[in-house]
Amino acid sequence: MFTSEDKAAILVEALPYIQEFYGKTVVIKYGGNAMVSDDLKEKVMEDIALLKYVGVRPVIIHGGGPEITGFLKKVGKETSFVSGLRVTDEETVEIAEMVLDGKVNSEIVNLLNHRGVKAVGISGKDAGLIRAKKKLATVYDGDDKKKVDIGYVGQVEDVDTGILDDLLEGGYIPVIAPIGVDEDGMSYNINADYVAAEIAGALHAEKLLLLTDIEGVYKDYHDKSTFLSTLTQAEAREYIKTGVISGGMIPKIEACLRALDAGAGKSHIIDGRMPHAILLELLTSKGIGTQVER
Repeated sequence: MFTSEDKAAILVEALPYIQEFYGKTVVIKYGGNAMVSDDLKEKVMEDIALLKYVGVRPVIIHGGGPEITGFLKKVGKETSFVSGLRVTDEETVEIAEMVLDGKVNSEIVNLLNHRGVKAVGISGKDAGLIRAKKKLATVYDGDDKKKVDIGYVGQVEDVDTGILDDLLEGGYIPVIAPIGVDEDGMSYNINADYVAAEIAGALHAEKLLLLTDIEGVYKDYHDKSTFLSTLTQAEAREYIKTGVISGGMIPKIEACLRALDAGAGKSHIIDGRMPHAILLELLTSKGIGTQVER
């Protein structure tokens, strides 16, 4: 049971971090179980609203893979993946855009507005925010590898932050669906981690927070004592090369590295399954997750 003194101590502990991040931009990639669980969803929105009220400038990029898969199933369309990337034909990218922009994005905006903060939903297509190009999947066959065309899956080619600058200056929280468009006007579905990284870099954000379904990075995942609370860029690249970082953690770390290279201050992988993970990372001395720094 918390006493009055305990509650006061928590607020006092948060004060220097509120001062540090006041007026600073923090980019949050929102996905994983924190997006699926209604209880965690509410807590994430509370965290973001509180950050806004204490003077932080949040920017949200959201995923929506399970929602896309669910809708495809409803319309009788099979989902297949190559090297972890969804094979996306023209019909699938239309459905992905509809689900991400029309359903997921609008729900997040509504939840934030309900908490008294002003949020605006956009996609990477709005005001030329994200220019994309086709991304080919890498397929390994023994020691050989080849590039495979999997349809309308994209990668970020350029970010124009004009609309984000205007929204942030106007006191709004931008909520961004990870859809980009190429020079011919074709839409592409893009991995939200990579979109968050590019936007964090382009905005020179103080921090990039990637909400995931794991605690962070371990040297040996089976040995909890090997947890890495901090990684330098050089260490992260070496761990990828030697296989310490592997599988689904690779794109998360690559996104962290890209954000730093592009101009962000620090990157963090945090466990979105933990209630109020965002506040614990930003406004406490101990923090959570794995920090990637220069």
